[in-house]
Amino acid sequence: MYWIIFIGIAVISWIVQYRFKSKFKKYSETPLTSGLSGAEVAEKMLRDNGLTDVEIISVEGQLTDHYNPANKTVNLSPEVYNGRSVAAAAVASHECGHAVQHATAYSWLQFRSAMVPIVSIASRMTTWVLLGGILLMAFSGNIWVLAIGVGALALTTLFSFITLPVEFDASNRALAWLDSAQITHSTEEHDGAKDALKWAAMTYVVAALASLATLLYYAYILFGRRD
Repeated sequence: MYWIIFIGIAVISWIVQYRFKSKFKKYSETPLTSGLSGAEVAEKMLRDNGLTDVEIISVEGQLTDHYNPANKTVNLSPEVYNGRSVAAAAVASHECGHAVQHATAYSWLQFRSAMVPIVSIASRMTTWVLLGGILLMAFSGNIWVLAIGVGALALTTLFSFITLPVEFDASNRALAWLDSAQITHSTEEHDGAKDALKWAAMTYVVAALASLATLLYYAYILFGRRD
């Protein structure tokens, strides 16, 4: 039963990733009427929100865009930083949405940021602890190592779900600002930005569901064995 679920999630994940990349490619080829680059869009959104201490930088890679609250930087991939497309505007404003969240002490972002250190440790140890726990339980009946692994996996799963409102809120802030600042001049541009951000958000939803399915699987092994 669980293998069917895992296969189903893997297929859905592939479909979502494919759709996201195809949507991003489509809207990367859709020129922005305003002619602004992603970097210029980000600069304007930060300025409109009164944020003068956030730096916008270009980072290598594709779809590597992110906001780093530790050093207050909006990091944009070259395609977004230099791009003058609907996709570039959508992604740049989304990442600035995270900067606005940080500046306004958005509760879900604060909660997520507070979890980063412990989740970073948990994610590195989870796979090996779970594997060792299953082997130890099989040969000696000791469940405690597996229990620790399930606990670590529960933390990473919680982190995945806490990420969802953070991402959706950043997209909502981005879309509202793109309209109010008249960056997206037409319904076509607005709908394109909305569509691109929707599929980006879906990748986080699928990741959270995959993490939950994995957690339930190992929890079943742990508690099923105890019974």
